[in-house]
Amino acid sequence: MDRQAYIENILDHFEHPRNKHRLEHADVQLGGGNPGCGDLITVYLRIGDDERVEEVSFEGEGCTISQAGGSIITELINGMSLDEIKQLGTSTIVEEMGEDIVKSRVRCATLALGTVQAAVDQYRQDQHRDKLGQAVSAEPVRFEN
Repeated sequence: MDRQAYIENILDHFEHPRNKHRLEHADVQLGGGNPGCGDLITVYLRIGDDERVEEVSFEGEGCTISQAGGSIITELINGMSLDEIKQLGTSTIVEEMGEDIVKSRVRCATLALGTVQAAVDQYRQDQHRDKLGQAVSAEPVRFEN
């Protein structure tokens, strides 16, 4: 894609976000943010017995790049295994949003991905604690990018 096509894709995701809502009965929810610029995102994941994402959503506010990133990431990871999600990196965002756009806004562009990966870690920690019979915190956790 050329630069204009990436921009149009990002604007489409910002103006018509996919999966932007609170997911009731999520197995894990995690908030993330960029303290320096005020971008906020909360991701919600419903995980199947096979450790695959059955449903994903997000809520948030902030710049066009961070919010479009939330929409793009939720579309991308739906159906993925938790291990596959953990293997995603900045290159994934570059492919989806374009290098020209991402290079000056990496923290904004990767906020959703970092938050989703932290949510996977939180889910696994909660599952481990549950197996040990330890209390799992009902309080949402925050991830800072």
